[in-house]
Amino acid sequence: MTSPAESPVPQGPAAAPAKRARPTLDLVVARTEQLTSHMVRVVVGGPGFDAFVDNGFTDRYVKIAFPTELPGGRWPDGPVDLQALKESLPRAQWPVSRTYTVRWFDPAARELAIDFVVHGDEGLAGPWAAKAQPGDRLVCTGPGGAYSPAPDAPWYLFAGDESALPAIGAALEALPADATGIAFLEVGSGDDVIELRAPSGIDVRWLSREGFPAGETLVLAEAVAESTWPEGIPHVFAHGERGAMKELRAVFKQREVPRERLSLSGYWALGRAEDQFQAEKKLPIGQI
Repeated sequence: MTSPAESPVPQGPAAAPAKRARPTLDLVVARTEQLTSHMVRVVVGGPGFDAFVDNGFTDRYVKIAFPTELPGGRWPDGPVDLQALKESLPRAQWPVSRTYTVRWFDPAARELAIDFVVHGDEGLAGPWAAKAQPGDRLVCTGPGGAYSPAPDAPWYLFAGDESALPAIGAALEALPADATGIAFLEVGSGDDVIELRAPSGIDVRWLSREGFPAGETLVLAEAVAESTWPEGIPHVFAHGERGAMKELRAVFKQREVPRERLSLSGYWALGRAEDQFQAEKKLPIGQI
């Protein structure tokens, strides 16, 4: 170590440390559960589970890779290292990724569950989940995450569509038994309501789009705006379709919720595949 007198003349700002790639989780489907006609839970495990390191967030997520662009459209035999694979292939042949919340994980059983919204053959991940069979591979990286319920919040507010149900469900289960608050949960219809465990002080309100597609109504923002809030500043978790989250942003601003008490972002955007949606996060249209 050099002394202050021996320190070199600064040559500009220090380089940021290289971002460490998250480990590859090479998992195996154990079973699937049909939660509703539009939601499938895929439970995975296998030896690859040992690479999963819990980060403590209730919105922990993984980026699932699909070998769509790989030669032959399938994973090579043997363990997969996504970082090494990307380093050895041109970008056009990289696996396609989709981001999904880990609904729960069980270290004792060495399993984790991911819930998928399924609308027929639409999309990439949904159709895969609908057809998944025990023994199928699920390759992903993670987990990431950023939110856990603040223990000192006077009350909690949750708002989201089907894409946010796994993260909201995990957060509700992590709340203390005496927690109070409101959960606004938007779904296509009453047939899409699922069982959630929440403290008795959480008012769970299911909001139906009456069959309209997700992202094409204001039902979520209107319900939050028109509701009577308990006293105190809530800890807010609001995630879902990007346009709906922009509407909610205006509601929370009017209600004077400070930024440090607000977890608000889009999980997806109407009419956008994830690749385009992620790229637009750097543009004005993607800012929330």
